[in-house]
Amino acid sequence: MFKLPQAYKSYAIVATPSFRISTSVSIPGNVRRFSTPVDKPVANKSKLWDSADDAVKDIQSGSVLLCGGFGLAGIPDTLLEALAKRKDVVTDLTGVSNNAGGGNSGLDKLLNTNQLGKVIASYPGSNKNFESRYLSGKITLELVPQGTLAERIRAHAAGIPGFFTPTGASTAVEEGTIPQRYNDGGAVNGIAIPGIPKEAREIDGKRYILETALPGDVAFVRAWKVDEVGNCVFRYASQNFSTVMAKNAKLTIVEVTSSTQYDISPNAIHLPGIYVDRIDNSNDDSSLSPEKAAAVAQRHRIAKRAAKEIKDGFYVNLGIGMPTLVPEYLEPGVKVWLHSENGILGMGPYPTEEQLDADLINAGKETVTLLPGASVFDSSESFAMIRGGHVDAMEVSKAGDIANFMIPGKLLKGIGGAMDLVSNPDKTKVIVVMEHCSKNGKSKILNQCSLPLTGARTVSTIITELAVFDVDRASGEMELIDIAEGVTVEEVKAKTAADFTVRNHLGTF
Repeated sequence: MFKLPQAYKSYAIVATPSFRISTSVSIPGNVRRFSTPVDKPVANKSKLWDSADDAVKDIQSGSVLLCGGFGLAGIPDTLLEALAKRKDVVTDLTGVSNNAGGGNSGLDKLLNTNQLGKVIASYPGSNKNFESRYLSGKITLELVPQGTLAERIRAHAAGIPGFFTPTGASTAVEEGTIPQRYNDGGAVNGIAIPGIPKEAREIDGKRYILETALPGDVAFVRAWKVDEVGNCVFRYASQNFSTVMAKNAKLTIVEVTSSTQYDISPNAIHLPGIYVDRIDNSNDDSSLSPEKAAAVAQRHRIAKRAAKEIKDGFYVNLGIGMPTLVPEYLEPGVKVWLHSENGILGMGPYPTEEQLDADLINAGKETVTLLPGASVFDSSESFAMIRGGHVDAMEVSKAGDIANFMIPGKLLKGIGGAMDLVSNPDKTKVIVVMEHCSKNGKSKILNQCSLPLTGARTVSTIITELAVFDVDRASGEMELIDIAEGVTVEEVKAKTAADFTVRNHLGTF
């Protein structure tokens, strides 16, 4: 008789030619020799825990905590609140999340209790609490492109130690020039922990960088439905990072928005129960109000012109901010599939009050609807679509370089999904919509970007409130093709700090 160690989470029993066990037990011919006992459909040991406080009670200081969610969708706030109560005994955590939370939600809960020593994130700058701590040297940050973050998590879960990606090549990510931590007092006092340079390699004529897998000790995720064995179903876009994070932790704890049940169809399961260790179902569902900010007329003008670049049948990813206005101005008869990097293909318009759903948000954290034929998926799948070229989609240089995620020592927005979105410009057309000048009147269109690059030679078209430029990425040249009504070529030249040529027959918009 073999006794299997209790410490193992799962087991594999295989036959090999070099090791055999023989026996002469007599078994009736009508009895199956190997099967699952029919009287025990679930394991005797329950995964259900009475409270979130009990579920997190043995988490140790120094752990790497994977926190699922995107914006306000799928945030495991009940578990985070329980962990925040242990602020005197659990410290120096590394929090891994797409963003750093905000408004005492998400990782912001642990920031407020000073339990985080480091954050690994893609877009933390939306949390001003975190931004001020990072810029003043109070916390460590590893800034990672959003698709790379999802893939690093997925890779470790799959036993893959690293991978090559075009995302971040020839930018500050490859060079390792984004400081992880400033000295106390901020950038004026120097860098305490420098950035992490990446190994680069040319493969089939294209530049790639090596990214290593990202392990996790504990994962907190929020699911819509969970059964007794831990099989999970997520609502709409709340799947985001949750599935890959749950698969990648030594200890995965799930909080539930509805009661646990044991009748989930195998066809509906997003996360198999083998990845789930504990379930807390002491949660209440939440609601989310729509946040559609009123855009100024200038931004609508830019979006209206950008809409002309989109053709019928395109698969289009819209960045946050101004790009989300573009669908309002699509020409009659033009129907497109809108992709959102948090895991939606087939986004519809903003919802009415009756249609509001907290788990249906776009990359800008605004509530949306789904069109007939839409699909939802996790973040890893979403960025595979982007990097593979299946989606048509602060400074810009005349050669097509773009810089839009940080001003070193002064401003931290975050990389988000931008580096992934511009990583395959040969297959995905990158259109930049932006205001022509900064608030202090300086041109944002330069001969060479001065800020850390999001992508090198990736932009094909630049659209501002004044003009439209076509960019030849190969030659590094730019041509003025359209100007806004009432704007002259002389005005465009005066407000553009980059050299450009002028098309013989200029269009207007």
